[in-house]
Amino acid sequence: MNTLTKLALGVMGQLRPKPAKGDSATSISLPAPDKHGGLPLMEALARRHSSRDFAPDTLPLPLLSGLLWAAYGLNRTDGGRTAPSALNAQEIDVFVALPSGAYRYDAAAHELHLVAASDLRRVTGYQDFVDEAPMDLVYVADHARMGLVPVGQRESYASAAAGAIAQNVYLFAASSGLATVIRAWIDRPAIADALGLTHDQQVLLSQTVGYPKAGP
Repeated sequence: MNTLTKLALGVMGQLRPKPAKGDSATSISLPAPDKHGGLPLMEALARRHSSRDFAPDTLPLPLLSGLLWAAYGLNRTDGGRTAPSALNAQEIDVFVALPSGAYRYDAAAHELHLVAASDLRRVTGYQDFVDEAPMDLVYVADHARMGLVPVGQRESYASAAAGAIAQNVYLFAASSGLATVIRAWIDRPAIADALGLTHDQQVLLSQTVGYPKAGP
């Protein structure tokens, strides 16, 4: 679906997911992430960039496991994460839009839990490449977890946390030969509806991840 069609559907409130491809498992157990190897930090930073050309190939589970752990996994026994949050509210949920369905990443169990048995990828952004890229991440703030943060500051606090997660994904992608791009031009009401979010949950950003498309 092209961008103009998506914009028109968005204006009409008719941007909808597609049927899921394959079985929508109720949960996906991820293998333990490999916390060793990868590029040195300075080399990963040197290679960090945005890309909008993706191959459709599915990411294997070990790679997806490492990606999600790097993004916002547990890295300490006290429940600390790989990305910061003010007052340790841990208000961000990472949703993973796959062809087989949309899942919420459970960092404590290192699992994916099904939230929608449909293909949400085209709903996660207006650009045409999101339809066929293998995966889109959606960062959602749960304001119910931010009781100690003044209401007027919650969005900015949560956006800073989501930005830290997105940068973790960028660095993992640079270190693993993947392509990625962060996106704020998104239909937030359509995404919220497709994910079944509550009024306390706010869609902040989307991020596409996949293998880079091979050149001609």
